[in-house]
Amino acid sequence: MKEYSIENLRNVALIAHSGAGKTSLGDAMLFISGGNTRLGKVDEGTSLLDFDSEEIRRKTTISTSVAPVEWKGSKINLLDTPGYFDFVGDVLSALRVVEGAVVVVDATGGVQVGTEIVWDYARQRNLSCIIAINKLDRENTDFWKTLEEVNRAFGGHVVPLYIPLGKEANFRGVVDVIGGKALVTQGEGKITEQDIPQELKDEVDSAKEKLVETACDGDDELMEKYIEGQELTREEVVRGLKLAVLKRKAFPAIPASVAKTVGVHAIMDSIVAYMPSPADVKAPVGKAPGSEEEKSFEATPAAPFSALVWKTTADPFVGKLSLFRVYSGKFISNTTCFNATKGRTERIGQLYSVKGKSQEPVPEVPAGDIGAVAKLQETTTGDTLCSESSPIVHEPIAFPNPVYSVAVRPKTKGDEDKISAGLQRLVEEDPTIRVERNTETGETILSGLGEVHVDVTTTKLRDKFHVDVELSLPKVPYRETIKGTAKAEGKHKKQTGGRGQYGHVFIEFEPAPDKDFEFVDKIFGGAVPRQYIPAVEKGLREALNEGVLAGYPVTNLRAILYDGSYHPVDSSELAFKIAASLAFKKGCSEANPVLLEPIMRVEVMVPEQFMGDIMGDFNKRRGRILGVEAKGPFQIIKAMVPMAEMLKYAIDLRSMTQGRGIFKMEFDRYEEVPAQVAEGIIEAARKEKEDK
Repeated sequence: MKEYSIENLRNVALIAHSGAGKTSLGDAMLFISGGNTRLGKVDEGTSLLDFDSEEIRRKTTISTSVAPVEWKGSKINLLDTPGYFDFVGDVLSALRVVEGAVVVVDATGGVQVGTEIVWDYARQRNLSCIIAINKLDRENTDFWKTLEEVNRAFGGHVVPLYIPLGKEANFRGVVDVIGGKALVTQGEGKITEQDIPQELKDEVDSAKEKLVETACDGDDELMEKYIEGQELTREEVVRGLKLAVLKRKAFPAIPASVAKTVGVHAIMDSIVAYMPSPADVKAPVGKAPGSEEEKSFEATPAAPFSALVWKTTADPFVGKLSLFRVYSGKFISNTTCFNATKGRTERIGQLYSVKGKSQEPVPEVPAGDIGAVAKLQETTTGDTLCSESSPIVHEPIAFPNPVYSVAVRPKTKGDEDKISAGLQRLVEEDPTIRVERNTETGETILSGLGEVHVDVTTTKLRDKFHVDVELSLPKVPYRETIKGTAKAEGKHKKQTGGRGQYGHVFIEFEPAPDKDFEFVDKIFGGAVPRQYIPAVEKGLREALNEGVLAGYPVTNLRAILYDGSYHPVDSSELAFKIAASLAFKKGCSEANPVLLEPIMRVEVMVPEQFMGDIMGDFNKRRGRILGVEAKGPFQIIKAMVPMAEMLKYAIDLRSMTQGRGIFKMEFDRYEEVPAQVAEGIIEAARKEKEDK
């Protein structure tokens, strides 16, 4: 592949709700531009972009793939992102390293919740956007009606750059409003230019007037000319529109049927003509390592080198593959560079240009471009690589917290280490996965963004690392505390013929709402010798691990040691530890012990028609609604809900909202379990203990 100047680079993400046709659009662009010899198809498992075995099996994008498209003197780095919300981490990392996005809207379904979400992500990153309205060859589709819906959902400024030629089954091409030509698709990837049909002239004139007004919005000089009644040239309209797109004052819309390759030429032409190059946007501001001092480098090959690693994959042939975006300078093969995030030097081997699952070796990757490097030792997703003499740390990628968790255990005994190693590698690939050992329940917990996300992760664990696992819902990490106060005596006395054991304490137990545990020594006059007091505290701390109700850890407790006795020969640290634990059990039993449960702060975003169902469902889950706020056509419901009621919520929410609801959840605090619920939990814990 030839080298391109930074002005001729376009970094573009394909984003949409799942099933809108992003990957099919990417495959069509590759085929028409000559980047692939045949038209890849997702349904047939021949897509160049959906190449992972799980993607082929599920017929949906799971992981962002990259492919360069060479078109009319420019190189378009296409980043095909997942549409299913479980894999939104890949969407966020892709949007972090592009200047623009093509938002694909399914004309049969309109603006779906996933479309709204990715649009909002693009807005947050201030990305220029083009709207591709796809599947217009299907029955009951209408470009103008969908355009109106898109305009309402996206807050206006969506303007038709092309209009459809024909409708539904007769949709055969597009009309270039600015160029004044009809582009008719003839077979796979071929188009012919024709005159605009007479019946479309008024529609085209109206659309052109709208585009001219939009172009003037982007350029004050053009606005002045327009107000004076002078006609703008085609070049001036294109220039003004490009500025309006850059400033997010305009979002050009293009009708398409990707399956028939109708409109695909128009989409590629529009990316080259209207999307910004890396040179058109402000250089990103980073920080000097270890400080808050802001710094940035110009996006030129002559500037100091800096790049952000935005994705990590485990390639079966080259091992760990790190995908990066160069922001300044040049990344050169077979050199060393500095990982400014971790403060380590990295040895760089061969650099690659990536197209789907294949890599082509390249000597260097210049500013503005995207590439890959294999086998980095220290570097993970979100790290900045740069010149050691001019270090900079670019803004890292913000990933959402997981919302669905399972407990994992190996099907084969002795595979625990293999599970741990395999999951660690998968976490490097996907930062939205979390793996942790819950010391309270003794379980290994795998967390992701949904049931499918977790299922894909465990399938990868089996296929790549040859470990089969069993999954179950995690145990809820309940805790225990006391609501009252009690004084208790703990006495350990044992005589076994030789030296005996003797420890004797009096301890008062009371609630300590703001502390996990507090030990207070109020011994006067040596009733318990100083050397044994640490043993009393240690005995209590060990006893905290198992409460008196159901064996859960005890928290929010204050223990006051106020009296005791000792034996000059038989007393020992062990005896006082045992005495303290005896006092703990007795005292906690008499101090009104209660069970505590983790409470989660939950936010659910759903279309308005599902709001009543969601709120009613929260009430059934012992939840408390905190408030509701509108966000476009969606409602955000905020609530506090016990964790025990949320273990399968990711699955239940999709069922309740036909897949149109999403949520996020984080731990907030512990609260007392209602008495009738606590009885069931205590009984279940008792039965489990007996079974063991």
